[in-house]
Amino acid sequence: MNGGVNGVALTVFIIFFVAVTVMGFLAARWRRSENDSLDEWGLGGRSFGTWITWFLLGGDLYTAYTFVAVPAAIYAAGASGFFAVPYTILVYPLIFTFLPRLWSVSHKHGYVTTSDFVRGRFGSKGLSLAVAITGILATMPYIALQLVGIQAVLDVMGVGGGDGTNWFVKDLPLLIAFGVLAAYTYSSGLRAPALIAFVKDGLIYLVIAVAIIYIPIKLGGFDDIFAAAGKKFSQISPATDKPVGALAPGSEGTWTYATLALGSALALFMYPHSITATLSSKSRNVIRRNTTILPLYSLMLGLLALLGFMAIAAGIKVQNGQLAIPQLFEDMFPDWFTGVAFAAIGIGALVPAAIMSIAAANLFTRNIYKDFIKPDATPAQETKVSKLVSLLVKVGALAFVLTMDKTVAINFQLLGGIWILQTMPALVGGLFTRWFHRWALLAGWAVGMVYGTLAAYGVASPTQDHFGGSSKEIPGIGEIGYIGMTAFVLNVLVTVVGTFVLKAVKAPEGADETSPADYTADAGDKGVQVDLPTVGAGH
Repeated sequence: MNGGVNGVALTVFIIFFVAVTVMGFLAARWRRSENDSLDEWGLGGRSFGTWITWFLLGGDLYTAYTFVAVPAAIYAAGASGFFAVPYTILVYPLIFTFLPRLWSVSHKHGYVTTSDFVRGRFGSKGLSLAVAITGILATMPYIALQLVGIQAVLDVMGVGGGDGTNWFVKDLPLLIAFGVLAAYTYSSGLRAPALIAFVKDGLIYLVIAVAIIYIPIKLGGFDDIFAAAGKKFSQISPATDKPVGALAPGSEGTWTYATLALGSALALFMYPHSITATLSSKSRNVIRRNTTILPLYSLMLGLLALLGFMAIAAGIKVQNGQLAIPQLFEDMFPDWFTGVAFAAIGIGALVPAAIMSIAAANLFTRNIYKDFIKPDATPAQETKVSKLVSLLVKVGALAFVLTMDKTVAINFQLLGGIWILQTMPALVGGLFTRWFHRWALLAGWAVGMVYGTLAAYGVASPTQDHFGGSSKEIPGIGEIGYIGMTAFVLNVLVTVVGTFVLKAVKAPEGADETSPADYTADAGDKGVQVDLPTVGAGH
C-alpha cells in the first residue's frame, strides 16, 4: 500500500456515499403506499417493472464481494477462479423454469418468503421453519462479506484498518457506513436498494469499461499481462511441490471446478435476497425478461475477472488477497477516478447488504415470529418486527466482521452456499410436484445440513485447521468435489427413499393450499395489486 490517506479519492468516495445516502432516505417517498405491510416495506409493493427489477437483481447478485473476491481468486490461483463465470451463465436457464412459477403462486397467496410457500404447499410449519433458519444462517456471513468489501476499500484509501490504533478509531469509518445503511434500510425498506442500484450498477459498468481499456494500455497490452501471470503461476510452491496456480485449467481439479460451478448455480437463487428481489416484480413476464437480459452481467463478470491477471502484471503485492483489486485501482488510476472506482465497490456493498438484511428479517417475521410467537400479528406489527430484525441482522454481520479473521469469514460464506442448497428439494421440487412427503423433505434437509457442515468443518487449509474450503477429497477414493453438491445428492436420496416409505405406511400428509392454476397465473404487466390486508394476515 502507498501509506497515508488518499485525500482526493476519499473526497470523491464521500461525495458518492452522501449522494446515495440521500437517495436511500428519499426512497421512502418513492411509490409510497399508505399500507403499512411487509408487501410495501419488504417487497416494494410488488410493483417493480423490467427496468427496475433488472437493476435490483443485478445489484443484489453481483455484490462488492464479487467485485473484490472473484478477481482476487484469479490473482491468487489463476484459472480456477473463473468458475464464477460459467455458473452465472448456467443459472439463468435454470431460473427461467421455476422463478415465474414461484412468482405466480406467491402473488396469488401473498407469500413474502420461500418458507411461506413451503408451509402453504406442504402444510408443514416444521419444514417451513427449517427453510427459514437455513436462509437466515446462510445470509448472515454474506452480509458480513459486503462489509468486508467496504473495509477493504477504506484500508487502501488509508482510513480505518491498520495496526497500532484503538479498535474504535480503526473501525470508525466502517461503523459510520454501517449506521447509514441501517438507518435508510429501516426507513425505506426495499425501495432504498432498488433506487440506489441504478447508481451502483452504472458506476460498476463505467469502472469496468475504463479498467479493461486503460489498465492494459498502461501495462503494455494483454500479451504482457498474460505473460506475467503465466510466469507467476509456473512457480513451484514449497508447501505442495506443485505450481502455485494455472493460467489455463488442467485436468487436475476438473471435477471440483465443475461441481463448484454447478452447485453455485443451483444455490444462487435459493438465497432469500434473490427471492426477495424476484417477488418485488409486478409480473411473471418481468421475471422472464430479466432471465434473458441478466447474462449481460456475466459478460461484465468475465471482464472483471481479468483484473486479477492485471494485478499480477502491475506487481501488486498484498498479504490479504481481497486488497489486490482496490490496490490495483489506486496504483493505476488517477486519484479522482480511484475515488469513483472505490465508490462503485462501496455502493456495491450497500445495495446487496440492504436486500439481504430485509430478506432475513422477513423470514424471521413471517416464519418464526408470526408462525410460532404471535400468530395474530397485524400487518403493521409484522412490518415493525421486520424493521427491528433487519437492524439486528446487520449488527450480527458487523460483529462477524470486527471479531473474526477475514479468511474465516470468506469460508463461512462458502458454508452458507452448502447450507442454502439443501432447501432446493422443498422449494423447487414443491413448485413442480406434490409427490414429496413433508417429513421426508425435512429428513433430507437434516442429512444434507449435518453432512455438509461436518464435511466442511473437516477441510483444512494452509491458514486454518477447519472450514478451510468447500471441496473435499476422500483418501483412497479421490476428490468428490464441491461439498454442497455431495450434501445435496444425499439430501435428494433421503427425500426420495423417505417419501416411498412414508407413503407406503400412509403417514399423514399436510394440506396443500395451492392449486395447479396458481402456478401459471399472471397479473399482467400493469400489475394487479394483491389485497394487502389479506397478505398481512397470512394463510
